[in-house]
Amino acid sequence: MLRLMNRTRSFQYMRVWDKRVSIIIVMGSLVFASLVSADPADVTNVHVERYASGRYSFAVTVNHPDEGWDHYADGFEVLGAKGERLTRRILRHPHVDEQPFTRIRGGVRLPETVGAVTVRARCSVDGFVGKKVGVVLPTH
Repeated sequence: MLRLMNRTRSFQYMRVWDKRVSIIIVMGSLVFASLVSADPADVTNVHVERYASGRYSFAVTVNHPDEGWDHYADGFEVLGAKGERLTRRILRHPHVDEQPFTRIRGGVRLPETVGAVTVRARCSVDGFVGKKVGVVLPTH
């Protein structure tokens, strides 16, 4: 009789444990799904100017559904042909009510060998996963 009671109790604990594991799996799936479906920070336009000094100015338009301080587009980078960072602009606050938005990184000195660049934006949560834009640099 004692063995039967212990087995019954064991099965009750297993059912409770199974329910808890199921809840954890469902919650984890929901979190993963929300991360996968998150909108990345996309570069939608880049305008480049070259000044007489040989320096460049990059006007970069970024589109990202900023939610506030915990999730926003927090910067962009200009990359060379091999993926090396040539310059960046850190965005220090969210742009919840200003989408898309354009910010300028001016006074950029680039090596004369650079003829084209790629610009990418960064999200504070997802990192650099959005659309990039390639640009041929003006020569004068």
